[in-house]
Amino acid sequence: MSLIINRPWERPAQHWVEGKGGKLEIKPERRPASYDVFDARNNTKRTEELAMVNTIRTRVDRWREDGYPGVTIITRKLLEHWHDETARQHPFYFCQLEAIETLIWWVEGAEAYRQGIYVPSDGGPWQRLCNKMATGAGKTTVMAMIITWQVLNAQTYPKRNKDFSRAVFIVAPGLTVKGRLQVLMPSEGSYYDEFNLCPSESMRQKLNQAEVLIENWHTLMPLKEQDRSVVKKGKESDEAFTRRVLGKLSAYKDIIVINDEAHHAYRKPSEVKISKKQAEEHGIDLEEATRWIEGLDRIHKTRRIQRCFDLSATPFAPTGKKSTDTALFDWIISDFGLNDAIEAGLVKTPRVVVRDDALPDSKTLQSKLYHIYRDPSVSEDLNRRAEPHEALPKLVRDAYTLLGADWREAVKAWAQSGHHSPPVMLTVCNRTETAARIEHYFNQGDAHWPELQAPNKTLRVDSKVLDKAEVGETATSNKEYDKRLQEIIEASSISETRKQYLRTLKKEELLREIVDNVGKRGKAGQDLQNVISVAMLSEGWDAKNVTHIMGLRAFTSQLLCEQVVGRGLRRVSYDRDENGLFLPEYVNVFGVPLTISEAGDTGVAPPPPKPATQIEVIPERSSLEIRWPNILRVETIIKPQLAIDWAQVEPLTIDPSNTPISAELAPALGGVTDLGKVTEFDLEKLPDGFRLQRLVFQAARKVFAELRHGFSGNNEYLAAQLVRIVEEFLKSDLLKIPSLFHNDPLRRRILIALNVDLVVRHLVEKISEQSAERLTPVYDEENPIGSTGQMRTWYTTKPCFPTIKSHISHMVGDSTWEGYAANAFEKRDEVVAYAKNDHLGFQVYYMWSGSRRRYIPDFIVRLENGITLALEIKGTDSPQNKAKRGALNEWVKAINTAGGFGQWTWDVAFKPEQVHDILDRFSNLN
Repeated sequence: MSLIINRPWERPAQHWVEGKGGKLEIKPERRPASYDVFDARNNTKRTEELAMVNTIRTRVDRWREDGYPGVTIITRKLLEHWHDETARQHPFYFCQLEAIETLIWWVEGAEAYRQGIYVPSDGGPWQRLCNKMATGAGKTTVMAMIITWQVLNAQTYPKRNKDFSRAVFIVAPGLTVKGRLQVLMPSEGSYYDEFNLCPSESMRQKLNQAEVLIENWHTLMPLKEQDRSVVKKGKESDEAFTRRVLGKLSAYKDIIVINDEAHHAYRKPSEVKISKKQAEEHGIDLEEATRWIEGLDRIHKTRRIQRCFDLSATPFAPTGKKSTDTALFDWIISDFGLNDAIEAGLVKTPRVVVRDDALPDSKTLQSKLYHIYRDPSVSEDLNRRAEPHEALPKLVRDAYTLLGADWREAVKAWAQSGHHSPPVMLTVCNRTETAARIEHYFNQGDAHWPELQAPNKTLRVDSKVLDKAEVGETATSNKEYDKRLQEIIEASSISETRKQYLRTLKKEELLREIVDNVGKRGKAGQDLQNVISVAMLSEGWDAKNVTHIMGLRAFTSQLLCEQVVGRGLRRVSYDRDENGLFLPEYVNVFGVPLTISEAGDTGVAPPPPKPATQIEVIPERSSLEIRWPNILRVETIIKPQLAIDWAQVEPLTIDPSNTPISAELAPALGGVTDLGKVTEFDLEKLPDGFRLQRLVFQAARKVFAELRHGFSGNNEYLAAQLVRIVEEFLKSDLLKIPSLFHNDPLRRRILIALNVDLVVRHLVEKISEQSAERLTPVYDEENPIGSTGQMRTWYTTKPCFPTIKSHISHMVGDSTWEGYAANAFEKRDEVVAYAKNDHLGFQVYYMWSGSRRRYIPDFIVRLENGITLALEIKGTDSPQNKAKRGALNEWVKAINTAGGFGQWTWDVAFKPEQVHDILDRFSNLN
């Protein structure tokens, strides 16, 4: 049975608990926020609840249910938009919404909902708030939400500088994470667009005014002392430090800070006695943590840090105590931990050893493979200086043989499924000498399985080189290691062009290029199957093909367990079962003692993840390239005298079932609604708000706003004409409401008022059609011409098939109709070239519900007679789809009038067989 029991978009409703006989049982309630504490001295474990987080969850739930009392209008719009599941392809995860809601609750929520809550400080002069979110829970998206919320409010309410800021300083733990966080810059291709974070285009434009700086923590280091031979300028002042670190951001005060992987940044209390070595045993760089915080303190002195938002899957800090080596940050206000993520299917399910046929550990009676390093024969052997050729402890070799056997089966299954990269075995060990011994074990033929004896597919990550790579510095010379990296590149099955580029890199850059691209097709790490590391590898390392993990070091804290296993938790696919739950994926773990596990020796083996297909441009098919103009808008130049022939105007139908005009509300107490105290909200009781003349002027004003820029006459004259046209339309039979009940005059006016944007869109389209003098395209100055050749390579697990007549390698089928259409294009002689409009960037802007939207037609088809067809495949029609087609019609007319791109046309197929009719019709045009 799978451990996935919750849908990720919904509030968790149940969780696993340990039942009788060591089995897991479902408890029908949300898992309390908690964490496991390991007592290394007594070899015990206990669970500590996060009482404050659990209290906050209750407060936030009530605050949400009551309609977010206290928030600004901007914040309310954002929350409503983020909860709208139709506003983006996939809804946000519950944990993402809860994280941002909790931050908003603390900053903006009404005082009554925060009464009695005290968020402890870290001991410093500026406030920190931490969202604890497991790997795979979407922390970067939450960062984008924080920035959107802060910046839009700061611009709207500039006097509330204690709550909001448009100046954002994001601190990352290294270059890998910094590179991945570039999606937080408010520019094209950002998360703000990918996840449609802004409710309107105007808000999105305002967000472009945000000042966002993303840097490594290393920039917070003080300048090194100058050489004695150089004239000394004295110690760098706090002001000079701030200007150097923040650059143009130093022009702002009351900035907000976002610490990514915030467990790297903690303030060491004076009473805590912990050595650098002790900290390193827990995966913590004491100097990094200190310098990170000290640097932010200096910025606070000169510019004021309004608030700091911490995000981390493992926000632990050393305690200096023997019984409890690490403890969570005190300022955590929301928690969605690893167990929550496993139960929601956001990550792979880790499976650990529960028994074997050898003697168990004498103290715990668990399999020695559960925590390999705990066995004295292993810890004593691996915790010494040894030469690479020295044999590994027997238990370690046995473990590799067992884990390797399962890995081999995974290799076969993945190859049969069509994967281009193999599954990866990751080893995390205690020291560099151990890593060298393991590398020798595999590369020199000591490993039991021949498939694991592959030097050019095995990478030992030199921690010192990788550390230098993360800060952009040069490591000491090591010709032997340089040679190994080059051999891996030369043996890889990537293009020669890519190899030539990689040969030019320094070893630090090359190692980072390989490590960051493990399992990625066409990249340096494509063919790797075995990765050996001393450190946990950098946060942000998201190799999705890690299926097996070997832990060969001490694990005395949940921090280390989650960090190591976290390197293998990224899912390959996000397919769901019939209940809406993610299908399980697994990572098999030896030597890492997890607190939640699933036995792996029973039941049917899970199928391998679906392989991803690489979608790319085929350079050899350059003759099939299709080009188009990138147009920001089409300006309609309207004749001074508006003329509209009502006989040529098709009717507009308003569906009353989509528009509520009354509602009943009942008070609720303790989850029970009192139906004896129902209150009705009925718009019919407010007739003054729906007078016809008011509706006429309201609609005319909206039409005027859209047409006045292209009107060549007097604006007053345009307004007078529009009032007349709108009034005629509203009184005509062209506005249909298919219900006798709703055709009551008052109800009719109410429906018109609530659908005024639909009316406006209809009238603008008809006026433009009949009164247009000409259409003028306004091009995107930065990228005026789009092309299939500009598409970047991407990957998908969706069904797709190779193409012949397309510049793009595959056609990705989102529906069977699209597959039918593509087959027609391939077979018909009249079709010269086509492309599925996926990741191409061909889009048409249109207005809907008062905001600017993007419309992406399904196909672009070039016919033998030179005509280029923009084709849409649609099963059903709707007013919004009609608005899209109206914009596409204008786009096509404007392009054909402007010239330079051949003749364009458009059409829509509502049935599969219509594709052939459309091709026939346009192929016969001269």
